[in-house]
Amino acid sequence: MPLYEHVFLARQDLAAAQVEALTETFSKIIADGNGAVASHEYWGLRSLAYRIAKNRKAHYVMLNIDAPAPAIAEMERQVALNEDIIRYMTVRIEALPVEPSAMMKRGDRERERGAEGGRGDRGDRGDRGDRGDRGDRPRGGDRGDRPERAPRAF
Repeated sequence: MPLYEHVFLARQDLAAAQVEALTETFSKIIADGNGAVASHEYWGLRSLAYRIAKNRKAHYVMLNIDAPAPAIAEMERQVALNEDIIRYMTVRIEALPVEPSAMMKRGDRERERGAEGGRGDRGDRGDRGDRGDRGDRPRGGDRGDRPERAPRAF
């Protein structure tokens, strides 16, 4: 059977349990169509690049699916009808991944970095020294170092 990756974005005001229920619903649709969801990943509540349907954030979920095309078509139809889903995309792939996706690896790295304190060992940053007083500098538009411009003729 063909293999697919399906990613959907759910509204930000849903609880994680509701998003999990959506995932189970879509998995059941695939199972009813003689397919199987090989794995699913919840990527969490993430910021969107731009507002979609008045949402600034969304719950991201990815499903790795092994199913015939009619099962995928039915699932996409149900996803499109669901008001809680703001975007979705299904892509056919050659082989199912055996390791976690890049998004899951990224989360693991961020959690590890958080335990270490962020940017690693940066020392006390004592090499900067004292910068001292900035002195008298012109403020805003009062720049005495710029030459006067001639008025433009139209």
